Amino acid sequence: MVRRQIIRRGITAPRVIAAMEKVPRHLFVSEALKGRAYEDHPLPIGKQQTISQPFIVAEMTRALQLAPDDRVLEVGTGSGYQAAILAEIAYRVYTVERIYDLYKSARKRFDQLHYHNIVTHYADGTTGWQEESPFEAIVVTAGAPKIPVRLVNQLTIGGRLVIPVGDQHSQDLVRIIRTEKGVEEHTLGACRFVKLIGAYGWQPADA
Repeated sequence: MVRRQIIRRGITAPRVIAAMEKVPRHLFVSEALKGRAYEDHPLPIGKQQTISQPFIVAEMTRALQLAPDDRVLEVGTGSGYQAAILAEIAYRVYTVERIYDLYKSARKRFDQLHYHNIVTHYADGTTGWQEESPFEAIVVTAGAPKIPVRLVNQLTIGGRLVIPVGDQHSQDLVRIIRTEKGVEEHTLGACRFVKLIGAYGWQPADA
C-alpha cells in the first residue's frame, strides 16, 4: 500500500511514511471489509461515514507539517485511523466525534492499540476544542462549506489547518496558516469527503 499508493504518488516525508507503514489499517474497518483495507479508496465504517483512502490520509498528514512536540486537533474521529497516524508523529492528538457509536468504538481501538497520547471528545467538532487550544495543527476529515473561523482562532501563530472546502459533492483540500497578520491559504488539490455537520459546517437538515 505505502509503496504503490503513497510513495509512487510523490509523498516521501519520512515520518509520514513510517506512520503509514506502522498503523494496521485493517484494524480500523469491519471484519467484512478487512480484505479490502489496503485498497486505494475509502471504505464505509457505518453511520454514513467512511475511512479515507490511504493516499488522502497521507497527504493530509504531510500537509500539516508536524513536529514531534506538536499538539494536533482532529475534527471527525470516524474509525480513528487518521488519529492513529497523527499519534505516531505528534506529541498529542485531540480528536472530536459527533456520532456517539463511532466515538465509542474509536476510543476502544485506541485503548487496545495503546495510543495513550490520543484524547477523545464526544461533541460538535466544528466548534473545535477551546479548552485545550491553541493547537499547532488542526485537521478536518469532512467537507466544509467554508473555513470555520472558530477553528482558525484555535491555532497558534504559525499553526496549520488542513480542511476540505467546497459543495456537497466535491471539495478542494485547503491548508490555512495563521500568521500575525492574518491567514495564508493554499489549495492542495481536489478531493471528496462526506459532509462536515455542525454549527460551523453543514446543518443537520442538509445531511
